[in-house]
Amino acid sequence: MVIVTVSPTYQIVIPKPIRDRMKLAPGQRLQVITHEDRLELIPLRPMDELRGFLRGIEGAADREHDRP
Repeated sequence: MVIVTVSPTYQIVIPKPIRDRMKLAPGQRLQVITHEDRLELIPLRPMDELRGFLRGIEGAADREHDRP
């Protein structure tokens, strides 16, 4: 478990091992989500970085009979 401290200006420093594991870069944007009594930080990734991440997923689905 890693513990961080909130500064007087309500900032925190993300520890280096976590930054490295999450591949965070200076200036990168994070989405903040609250759930009950916790915060979650989710890195926002550029769309071109997401290209191909669904490769291999089966796309066929049964359709209603009145749909082409």
